[in-house]
Amino acid sequence: MTAAQARFDEAQGALIASGVWHAEAASALPNLAGKAVRILDGTGVTQLDTNGAWLLLAAARPQASDPMPELRAFQPQHLAILQLVAQHCRTTAAQAAPRREGVFELTGRGTLAMWGHLVGLLDFIGRLFIELVLLLPRPGSWRWREFAVQVSTVFVGAIPIVAGMLFLLGVVFAYLLGDQARQYGANIFVVDGLLMAILREISPVIVAVLVAGRTGAAITAQIGTMKVTEEIDAITTLGLSPLAVLVIPRVVALVLALPLLVFIGDIAGLAGGMLVAKEQLDISYSMFMDRLADVILLKTLLVGLGKAPVFAIFIALIACRMGLSVTRDARSVGAHTTSTVVQSLVAIIILNAIFAVTFVKLEI
Repeated sequence: MTAAQARFDEAQGALIASGVWHAEAASALPNLAGKAVRILDGTGVTQLDTNGAWLLLAAARPQASDPMPELRAFQPQHLAILQLVAQHCRTTAAQAAPRREGVFELTGRGTLAMWGHLVGLLDFIGRLFIELVLLLPRPGSWRWREFAVQVSTVFVGAIPIVAGMLFLLGVVFAYLLGDQARQYGANIFVVDGLLMAILREISPVIVAVLVAGRTGAAITAQIGTMKVTEEIDAITTLGLSPLAVLVIPRVVALVLALPLLVFIGDIAGLAGGMLVAKEQLDISYSMFMDRLADVILLKTLLVGLGKAPVFAIFIALIACRMGLSVTRDARSVGAHTTSTVVQSLVAIIILNAIFAVTFVKLEI
């Protein structure tokens, strides 16, 4: 095989190549600095692959803006390779270089994304409301078995983590509050602060966050996987509504389960606080319970329990909508599951802030 050779004919402005052109032929190229190559002559080329074609084209056309040289005397198979490489080089050069987005552009993109999620959620609520109106006169069409399964998953499965988490938070909160109260001889008032904090704020918010991360993400992953495996298409083909089969049982199960979990969290949090009060502040269990009975108000309990169904509705709607929005690939399932958790946490924080301001205005 003849080694790769190349020379430049200044009279014609032609780069004349011969021999075998592979990746190792780069050293055979002449110095073409400041020279315009108008013709690429392949009369003597015996072998050519894509590496050799790229070397010849890059030497004849160093800049993407340079004109394409005339391809002369190449064998048909070599000419096809050159044209293919030239086409891909043009496509690569046509791609815009990545551009860094500024703060305002990122803010605007995030705002548009949030607006899109809000509009999509409102549309989903409208379609779900219509489905509920159609189902109410037909109790036999409700998916009672699916509802029972979801209650077991959402409620029973979450009891250990909710009780454990709220018990530890009650311990921490009582310890910190008791450490301050002991300096002023106000040990007994730790019960008042613990009761108000656990029942009104800590228990409903923490339980909602746990459910959003545990159940909300699971709902999106389940429905999204069903979308990928075309099970939802099969449900539609059978003449059933995915909203009635998949969404409504999960929404109702969450609405019923979350207040019960908040109540369990209330008990666990107070139990943790009671333990710390006994060990740190010398407040006996009977004294703790007596003080609790004296200061507890029904509205304090109802405020925390009343937040739970609202949190549950938003968590369920966001999780189900994101699951149904999954495209047919695994990456989309992961992205939508993450988005469910983020949106649910933001919704919980915003709703809790609205509740706090409203209750203060109403003196509740």
